[in-house]
Amino acid sequence: MPSQKLAPIHLRRIDQARNMRRFYCLTVQPTLFGGASLIRDWGRIGTRGQTMMETFDKPADAASALVRIERTKKRRGYRETIAGIE
Repeated sequence: MPSQKLAPIHLRRIDQARNMRRFYCLTVQPTLFGGASLIRDWGRIGTRGQTMMETFDKPADAASALVRIERTKKRRGYRETIAGIE
């Protein structure tokens, strides 16, 4: 059964007026038992930030959660960036 590989999503929100420089990264990784984990990293740019992992029984559920969270973050002002470029 082929699984669809989702690329990591890197988002940033920079607002100089509010001294805000934040990042948000979403990644889906397969688990050993056929499910998938959605890994979220977030925090202030230049720091390690925080990490949270949610595990789903079906990879499709993890992919839909990733899309939902990405849409929410973009509504709040986050913009997509290329990984590794400041």
